[in-house]
Order: sequence, then structure tokens, then C-alpha cells
Amino acid sequence: MLNLFSTVTKKVVIGYLVVVIFSLSAVGFALTRLHQQTGDTEHLVNVEFRIFELMRDLQQNLLAQENIEKQLLILRDPGLSELRLNRNNEFTRYTLALNRLQLSDQLKNLIKLIKTYQQANTQLTESLFLENWSQAQKLSNEMTVPLRVQLLNYLGEYRQQQQQKINTGMAQLSQNTNSAFQMTVLLSLLGICLSAPVSIAVIFSIHRSIKELKIATQRISAGRFDHYPEISGNDEFAQLANDFARMGEKLSELEQLHLDTNPLTLLPGNLAIDREIEMRIVNKKPFAHLYIDLDNFKVYSDRYGYKAGSDVLARVGILLQQVVAEYGSPQDLVGHIGGDDYVVLSSLDSGELLAQKIIEGFTELVPSFYSAEDRRVGEFSGEDRYGVRRIFSLMTISIAVIPSDHYEYPSRLAISQDCARVKEYLKIQEGSNYMLEKEI
Repeated sequence: MLNLFSTVTKKVVIGYLVVVIFSLSAVGFALTRLHQQTGDTEHLVNVEFRIFELMRDLQQNLLAQENIEKQLLILRDPGLSELRLNRNNEFTRYTLALNRLQLSDQLKNLIKLIKTYQQANTQLTESLFLENWSQAQKLSNEMTVPLRVQLLNYLGEYRQQQQQKINTGMAQLSQNTNSAFQMTVLLSLLGICLSAPVSIAVIFSIHRSIKELKIATQRISAGRFDHYPEISGNDEFAQLANDFARMGEKLSELEQLHLDTNPLTLLPGNLAIDREIEMRIVNKKPFAHLYIDLDNFKVYSDRYGYKAGSDVLARVGILLQQVVAEYGSPQDLVGHIGGDDYVVLSSLDSGELLAQKIIEGFTELVPSFYSAEDRRVGEFSGEDRYGVRRIFSLMTISIAVIPSDHYEYPSRLAISQDCARVKEYLKIQEGSNYMLEKEI
């Protein structure tokens, strides 16, 4: 674009004053609208989408706080207090991030409501610290629970409004692009009447860029996030094209993460797990791969029903997160492949410890899934996957621990194959077990 200006300037010196007026009018208008479009796009990416993400994160955190608070008040286990503190700290971080954005009146009202909730939560924390359970229960029922429900409703409504705002902004971008395109072409055509060479150069450059941005805007508005405008150079058009590309990648990533998340446990699914494994392999970062499988889960679901089976899967997901939060690190990943299969990615040093703690926690948890009679007997009759009736023990858990440094060249395929092999070996053993791959 700078070279184009230089050429036009030279022609002005020669005497094409009229051509310069129309050409500069076209380019100036396009750049002005382009600057506006760039600002609007950056605002959408850096503010509106960020607010939408923070609303989602706050909702998920509040649901996690609710779950931990219920468990703590029922079980009165001080060990849950640390997990609750982590969730509270996470909630505070999200709130601070929200405060750093441009706050509308509606967001300011949300911040006031959050502060009220945090004050109530602080009172509850003090009662829990003093183990004043009756006072804690009262505070939960009368303050934190109603405020949390109010917050969740507010966040849900605001997310819908924010989604509509984003959609409206995208549509406005497309409309503005069309308007800029039409006006630019008009001004350029007037210049062509006076000097074809200069006008053709201006029209070709601007028309091509705006056309690409128009297509990108329409495709992104239609939900197609894999389109990248082909605009070269370092001018504003190229910057806007890069913004479109980054926005498309971000939207695609958010869509994939949403679709990939297991709806039952809200844990990352296969795509997120595979991406994390590949990233660690590429970065040559050693890790322990824990493949976790429930034994006798199918016969349990057949006996107690689909709802009971779903509750088991959800509670096991919570157990894994609690164990990893307590004995792992923030870089660890807890994923749900599907059904009764889970994956934990951790450091080499903590892989075996996590397997031990998961088994300990599951052993304490599993009796609560069964009736008093089944717990007393310790087994029951049922049909296996082949329709053969036999005696089954209560559910157990098998964990294959595969360290990445076991391989000279680690790969997802090799790890997956070894997980399957170790799992089959563990399933013929009695009780809950884990095994390092190198032990076989």
C-alpha cells in the first residue's frame, strides 16, 4: 500500500491532480473503514470473546464450589477444605480478570453481586475453619446457596446476551465491509475515467482485500472457522486478515473444546487428550500416562440401571480431579475417554503415587454405590457381555501406568497399545490394581 501511495504521488507531480483526489479519496475511505473494522475486530476478540469465556469459567467454578461445599458439609472432611480453597482462589482470579476489562453497567452490577457472594463465602470459610458445622450449614442455606443461584442465573442470562452481542457484532462487521466495498469501488471507478492505469492498480488492491475480508466475515458468521483471507503484505488489510485468522482459530478451538468435553463429567475428551500427549511428545517433556478402567461396570449398570451407572462415572471423575489436585500438579490433565475409561497425564514422579491414591479413594467410595445386601455379601449374580450368568464382585478399578521414557521414540499409538495390553493383564487379577508398564 505504501508503494501504491508513492506511485500515485509521482503521478501527482506529473500532473494527474484529479486522479490523485479520487484515488486518495478511495484509499483514505478504505483505510478509515479498515481502521474501524480492525478496532471492532480487536474489540470482539480481546473484550467480548474474553468476557464470554470468563462468564463460562465463572459458571463452571460456581458449580464446582457448590459440589465441594455440599460434600464438605455432609462428610465434614477437613481434607476437602484445601480443594474448596483452590476453587475460591480460582474464582478470585477470574473476577480479577473480569475487572481488568472494560466494565459496562451490567458488568459492574455483576461485580457487586460477586463481592457480596465472596463476603458470604468468607464467613462460611471462617465457620468451616472453626468446624462450627451447624453455623456453616446455616450460612450455606441462607447466604451462599441463594447468592450462588442468583449468580448462576445472572451469568447464564449475561452469557446469552453476550452471545447475541457477538453475533450482532459479526453481522455488523459484514455489513460495514459491504458498505466500504461499495463506496470504495464507486470512488475508484470515478478515478478510472480519468486515468486507467492508476485507477486499475488502486481498485485491484482494495477490491481484492475487501472481497477476501467480506468472504471471511460471511463464512465466520455462518460458523465456518477454517477460512483464512489470502492477503499479503504488512498493511492494515493484512493485519485485519491476521485478526480474522486468529479469531477463526480461536472460535474453532472453543467449538472443538465444547464438543469434545464429556457432557457427563465435564472432563476433556479424546481431542484434548491427544493434543496434550502430542504437545508433550513434541516438547520432549517426559510424562506418565495413566489409563483408568472400571471393572464390572457393565454388570453394575445392568443391575442398578443407567442413572446409577451415570452417577458412578460422574463421581469417579470428581474423585480423579480431587486426587490430582491434591497429589499432582496444575499441569496435570484429567480426561474422560468415554464410558468407564479415563486418562490422567502427570509427571513421571507422581504417576505411581496418583495411581495408589486413586485406588485408595475408589476403594472407600465404591461401597456407597451398592445396596446394603450387596455390600454385605460382597458379590452378586449377573450376566457377562456374552450372556453367561456368573458371580461378580463389587466394582474394582484397574490402572495402567505408562511412563513416556519407557520408549526411545514415544508415540500415541505405542502408548495406546501398551495401555490396552496392561489393562487386559490387570483385569484378570483380583481386586483393584495398578501396574507400571515396565513391571511386566
